[in-house]
Amino acid sequence: MTSILPYFRTAFWIVATQSWLIAFNGAILLRANEPPSATLSIEPKLVHLRNAPQREWSSFPDVAAGIHLDVRFAATANVGEHALRLRQQDVKQSWRVLLNGKLLGELVRDEADMVVYLPIAAGALMTGENALRIESPGRGAQAADDIRVGEIRIEPSPLGEVLAEATLEIEVLDADTNQPLPARITVADQNGSRQTTAAVSGDRLAVRPGVLYTADGKARFGVPAGRYAIYTGRGFEYSLAKVETTLAAGQTVKHTLSIRREVPTPGYVACDTHIHTLTFSGHGDASIAERMITLAGEGIELPIATDHNVHIDYESHAERLGVRQHFTPVIGNEFTTAVGHFNIFPVHAGARLPDHRLKEWGAIFDEVFATPGVKVCILNHARDLHSGMRPFGPDRFNAATGQQLAGWPMRFNAMEIINSGATQTDPLQLARDWMALLNRGYQVTPVGSSDSHDVARYIVGQGRTYIRCDDSQVAHLDVDAAVANFVQGRVLVSYGLLAELTVCGKYGGGELAALAGDEVEVAVRVLAPHWIEATSVQLYANGQLIREQAITPPPEGQFPAGVKWEHVWKLPRPRHDVHLVAIALGKGIDAPYWPTAKPYQPTSPDWNPQTIGVSGAVWLDGDGDAVRSSASDYALRVLAGASNLEKLTAALAPYDAAVAAQAAELYRTAGGSLEAEVLDRVLKNAPLHVAAGVRAYWQAWRESELAQAQR
Repeated sequence: MTSILPYFRTAFWIVATQSWLIAFNGAILLRANEPPSATLSIEPKLVHLRNAPQREWSSFPDVAAGIHLDVRFAATANVGEHALRLRQQDVKQSWRVLLNGKLLGELVRDEADMVVYLPIAAGALMTGENALRIESPGRGAQAADDIRVGEIRIEPSPLGEVLAEATLEIEVLDADTNQPLPARITVADQNGSRQTTAAVSGDRLAVRPGVLYTADGKARFGVPAGRYAIYTGRGFEYSLAKVETTLAAGQTVKHTLSIRREVPTPGYVACDTHIHTLTFSGHGDASIAERMITLAGEGIELPIATDHNVHIDYESHAERLGVRQHFTPVIGNEFTTAVGHFNIFPVHAGARLPDHRLKEWGAIFDEVFATPGVKVCILNHARDLHSGMRPFGPDRFNAATGQQLAGWPMRFNAMEIINSGATQTDPLQLARDWMALLNRGYQVTPVGSSDSHDVARYIVGQGRTYIRCDDSQVAHLDVDAAVANFVQGRVLVSYGLLAELTVCGKYGGGELAALAGDEVEVAVRVLAPHWIEATSVQLYANGQLIREQAITPPPEGQFPAGVKWEHVWKLPRPRHDVHLVAIALGKGIDAPYWPTAKPYQPTSPDWNPQTIGVSGAVWLDGDGDAVRSSASDYALRVLAGASNLEKLTAALAPYDAAVAAQAAELYRTAGGSLEAEVLDRVLKNAPLHVAAGVRAYWQAWRESELAQAQR
């Protein structure tokens, strides 16, 4: 460094209008010069940084420009406060911004594309050469973070003045009633980046860079002069409004935007079962006041408070902020243990806390259901690693049959299949795990939730569960009725889409359909607002894909507003009971107003953003005995009459692959051989669906054996 700095100092003052780039030792070194009284452009382009050798995402180049950014620039000492402006993208970890070796601040930990500002205190700039550095202090200690940062400049005015050059007044109205409506307002600059505003959080607003939640549909705030796109929405069920506007310095512009409920969900209550606050969980960034405003702004009608190992009641907070009329709050708890996280509710006010130090599932579930009021226990993010524990990792769980390999009791009665704050690389893996549990005989409700700890980074209610319940008075919902229907599985799961499944014209999720005749009528409807595009729908029977249909945008007027697709399939009546599940898939959202999140703990650098809707499971009473029987129930009956593998596979012919997988597990655990040579010989002559089920179990079993050996 010492050998080239004299050259920089000399050349800089000779060539005042030139800038150039030198890369060495994994760093980026940049120089720029402009008149000290004007805006000083330091780096006009976005620069790709990576804080570890491996690539985080395949959308980034193989080789980063550096591991940190160093900028040398000439300036004059600032007598008053100045402002550093920069653009950032894909920031997941901590990145510090240092000016002349002193901490100026940090980049915002948010993967969104955004323009942010940091104040430069008086005297922080020196006359002559200055150094700006952006670095990750956790380099090498964690997974890689690919980011882009740049378009950096120094504004020679205090931050408050920079952000308040012009003023925007936004009012959001319900298009049907013309009344103000709580909503999310997104401010994007001409590049599509979320633009930091001068607004601050308070009793009516929850604010982050480029995002303002309004409790009463109104917001007045400063912005730098420029051209912007303003978006307003209210979660999944509502339309989206947009206006483009240009503001000159000193100008005030007012816009009124109207949105309406677009997705028809009568008789269903929008619930988020996994909600946090910084106030009570100690991490994330949403205060309790901000959380109340974001719940109203995203249209969550039944929010469950689930801060870690504490019972929180939103009632008084919602009343104080004037948003209680928009939802019915429920006391809950994310019961956070070393061997799994479980959301439990409803909890009676004043109830004792369950002991989170327990490390055995049997004792944990005893403790959960002994908590006064609790009827629901949700297994959270079962594929994620916490405290060294991944509940549904292959060393503990057979994904083909839903077997808990250590023999732990699985007395949770619901599980997250979509967690929008902790999405999976394979977005349907948890849905398949859930269907495997149904095949094993567990009655488990599928859950969509947000796990949001934040105001804007992970959007509260983006993943949500619709519970069948009277929704005519959202401020006075019948919590007992909602909880009872939730436990019965009368739900729809949404991450930007809804998939409604109806059998024989009347049976829905959580119900056993009585069948008549040789055919079963299965109706599927896919719902979403106009700003989300559905691309396909799938139908599963006992976890096996049996129908799939591409969805193309329908001609205008073909379906009512909020309906993307509907169809009736006629299926042959099954010989035995099966459960049906419909799954809708759609394009992910990369726009700034409601972006779908990247995987929380990715297993691949490749990412395909998707929106998803999953129906509740509808059971078909194929054998006509009016009793719900699982694949495991049938496998037990078949195994009882089979003395060897050949007889077992022959007896499985009338059943499906799910029953065959369950039977293969029972056969092996009873002492039967599933060695490769035996399987190849027997399955060569077995029906295709039987062979597929047996091999699915065998492959999952071998994967578990390998994972346990490596643990």
